[in-house]
Amino acid sequence: MTSKQPILSITRRLEFDSGHRIPNHDGQCKHLHGHRYAIEITLTGEVADHPGKADDGMVLDFGDIKRLANQYIVEPWDHAFLVAKEDAGLVAFLGTLPNHKTVIMEHVPTVENLAHAAFTILKPVFSKAFSGRLELSMIRLYETPNCWADVNHA
Repeated sequence: MTSKQPILSITRRLEFDSGHRIPNHDGQCKHLHGHRYAIEITLTGEVADHPGKADDGMVLDFGDIKRLANQYIVEPWDHAFLVAKEDAGLVAFLGTLPNHKTVIMEHVPTVENLAHAAFTILKPVFSKAFSGRLELSMIRLYETPNCWADVNHA
């Protein structure tokens, strides 16, 4: 009987700064403001058993997580203003600013919706990049050190 490698989860944390607003909010969040977001990306898979190779003993090199997350989430969202497409007045205003980094989102950019968007973007990226041997199992997005949203695979 051969023993199968255990399934493990690994997590990489990255940070970025973005502005947003929640246009229909009853409080301060209806105003333009920004956050220092932190995103934690958790992947699940088997530990590689490749003696003599660089990935021996790893689920995945943390640098690979960073590279892909930077490409698809951090770089596009960092120092950008995240705005809901339904927030038409703000979308129009931001369009008048020369060279402004604006990301128009399908939904209001709450931490919940941003976490869901990040998960939706990254899930196929990690699956394709590593031939389905890893699964994006969770995204945790911190809006502040005390407030975050989790999205888990279904």
